[in-house]
Amino acid sequence: MSELRRYEGEDARREAAADWVVRLRADEIAEADILAFDAWLSSSPENARAYDQAVEILHAYVRNAGRVAEGLSRRRAGLSSRRRAWLGAGAVAAAAAGALFLVPQFRAPETQTYATGIGERRTVTLADGSTVDLNAATRLSVTLRRDRRDVTLEQGEAVFDVAHDAGRPFEIAAGDRAVRVVGTQFDVRRRDGDLSVTVARGAVEVRPAGGAGGRAYRLHPGQQLEHREGAAQVSVGGVDPQEVLGWRTGRLVYREEPLGQVVADLNHQFATPMRIEDPVLAATPISGVLVLDDQDAVIRRLALLVPISAVPSATGLVLRREGAPVQ
Repeated sequence: MSELRRYEGEDARREAAADWVVRLRADEIAEADILAFDAWLSSSPENARAYDQAVEILHAYVRNAGRVAEGLSRRRAGLSSRRRAWLGAGAVAAAAAGALFLVPQFRAPETQTYATGIGERRTVTLADGSTVDLNAATRLSVTLRRDRRDVTLEQGEAVFDVAHDAGRPFEIAAGDRAVRVVGTQFDVRRRDGDLSVTVARGAVEVRPAGGAGGRAYRLHPGQQLEHREGAAQVSVGGVDPQEVLGWRTGRLVYREEPLGQVVADLNHQFATPMRIEDPVLAATPISGVLVLDDQDAVIRRLALLVPISAVPSATGLVLRREGAPVQ
């Protein structure tokens, strides 16, 4: 009897996985459904395995649509009651068959590269309906495949608003971490070996990649993961996503951020580079909002947060504490 109950449980899990494959492929899906799916997927490793198997069956069905359809027709005609024990697995195949009609037809995958220069921001709409907002000095490549959507963030920062397509996971490679989603909005920042992932809507998974060690993390709205490439430590905390995404509207929001990091951010926005020679000044924390319009105006606003002055040099501008002697 316990063995029978086990099979009943597995059949129910397969049917639930098949149902999620179909539901998440809808043109429109509520955020509540995304969160419910995430809760179901996280509740049991068996659920995650069942869902992965359902997606694999979908992909296999798409690759062999003609032969599978013919075989299913023959088997449907000869189905007997003794084979009803296989209905759980059959439900997954049926869901894959139904989802087939929602799968767009693609040409051979091509990789597109998008880049921005200093002070440039750009919005790109991908062929699958996803949008990507690129911050300044950012470079990434996109490959839309039949069974998945791959992005490589070489450097910079971007906000991804991913179109729902459970049968084609959207994955971003960023150094020694990979970010995997179904449909959501989030920010990925990769600058000088530092990586951060901030979720505004939905849920994402960040896991080790390229042979790196460590565990996977599932992030929800209002959470941010920070990691130094090559290091074992990963931290997850709470943030206001709209503050993190503020750069899209020309605003940088800081809360107790070292001045040196602020200047590093500004150097991606303006052509004239700035540097700080005094390590104590560079470590000074500041809080405030900087509007990215004119570099001179930004420096004046920065001076309201910390007493500094900008001194021209052969390579750009040197920021010094107000009143400090010029060397």
